[in-house]
Amino acid sequence: MSVLSAVGNSLYEAFSMFWETLWALVLGFGLSGAVQAFVSRGQMQAALGNHRPATVARAGFLGMVSSSCSFAAAALSKSLFARGADFTTSMVFMFASTNLVVELGIVLWLLIGWQFALAEFVGGAIMIVLLAVIMPRVIPRRWIDDARSRLNSAPSSGDGHAHPDTPTDATNDAAINDGGEDRGPQQQRRPVRERIGSLAGWSDAAGYTISDLRMLRKELVIGFLIAGFATVLVPTAVWQSLFVTGHGFWSSLENALLGPLLAILAFVCSIGNVPLAAALWVGGISFGGVISFVFADLITLPLLLIYRKYYGGRLTLRLLAVFWAVMSGAGLAVEYLFSLLGLVPGTRPHLVATEGVSWNYTTVLNMIALAGFAVLYWLYRSRGRFGSGADFATDPVCGMQVEKTAAPASAMHDGQRYYFCSDSCQQRFTTPDHGRTAEPAPTATVVDPVCGMTVDPATAQTAELDGHTYHFCSQGCRYTFTTARDTRGNRALSQELS
Repeated sequence: MSVLSAVGNSLYEAFSMFWETLWALVLGFGLSGAVQAFVSRGQMQAALGNHRPATVARAGFLGMVSSSCSFAAAALSKSLFARGADFTTSMVFMFASTNLVVELGIVLWLLIGWQFALAEFVGGAIMIVLLAVIMPRVIPRRWIDDARSRLNSAPSSGDGHAHPDTPTDATNDAAINDGGEDRGPQQQRRPVRERIGSLAGWSDAAGYTISDLRMLRKELVIGFLIAGFATVLVPTAVWQSLFVTGHGFWSSLENALLGPLLAILAFVCSIGNVPLAAALWVGGISFGGVISFVFADLITLPLLLIYRKYYGGRLTLRLLAVFWAVMSGAGLAVEYLFSLLGLVPGTRPHLVATEGVSWNYTTVLNMIALAGFAVLYWLYRSRGRFGSGADFATDPVCGMQVEKTAAPASAMHDGQRYYFCSDSCQQRFTTPDHGRTAEPAPTATVVDPVCGMTVDPATAQTAELDGHTYHFCSQGCRYTFTTARDTRGNRALSQELS
């Protein structure tokens, strides 16, 4: 096989996997965006104060419906913990928000079989139970208190961290920013039924969908490319040398332990590791090894460094040991459970995806999905026209849409407040050495105070208030701003937008 032929076949395999899962990605991210838009993060925080069974189950459900990438999940769980949520319950929330998600299950189903999609949810439930049982017994209470103090006392660029005793109104989502400063009166959140029935509510949902896709696009591309090249170029003998077979329980245990190690080394997290999991299955890893690998997106090396920054090196090492054991244990348990029920697939494909583009049900579903995505994008671009977006902002670094009242981090720059999905994005924005120069310069753009979009001040709509010029992406946002000004008065609105 020539080099050009090998590269071409690998790229075609990667594209075939992408085409096979395109409709599922659009559907999954669309559903995820809807749930994130209609479920209040403030209510989540108020519901996670201990690690009793009912609270743990609630954390798992809330994590599942607030599905997000691994980095955003780690940041949100950190914020929940810093503001008073139980540590174990916060970790359960993080696990559920990256593993018990619809889009992950659908892509697993399409690439390697429905058994793996079912195993994801069964294994995820097992992981949550193991976390709830093990973590309070192996993490000293003193370490947890030190970690919370670390979060609430460590300085952050532009902002500190919220004090856990700061009162938060979960009903109207009144917010306290990371430094304890009141962010101003928040507009009363409309009832869920009313938001679901309005174009404004669905515009917010579309905003979450687009921002999640924008945020995860690198992980998805890298995951499909690595999987395509690994499937075509890595000989079966190489995989077989890694995955011990023929030794019963010990083979299953070795594979389940090896899965998380490969995830740490792969640097691919969130849904991007599913194509690579499919390549590993083709290569010979056990059923439980695949599941433990998929679960291990929360212990990739970049995330371990983030945990170290959040909680300190000692607690991070303990978390790594607990997470690894829980992920491997869940994978092993699922393998034996499914073997007992006869659900482990008896054959393996030679390639993950072989059809490419052809006229079949996948192509029809992809066409429908692309049409649906066009509608979502239109809703996203029309947020100002429908009067939505006032409660949300776009992370200027990664593009993720965040709820202002629940943003893990924020910073002031040139009189404008920017909101971020995580501390790492805030640091990149505020520190030139961390890549801010790679992003649009904040001095060259401004943020629409209504919808949170970044706009060019040279072409944006404008309005004057108390000697300050505000810029808007559209006439709709400007109208929303000026209407609120007339209704509530200049001073109140100025305080809210500052």
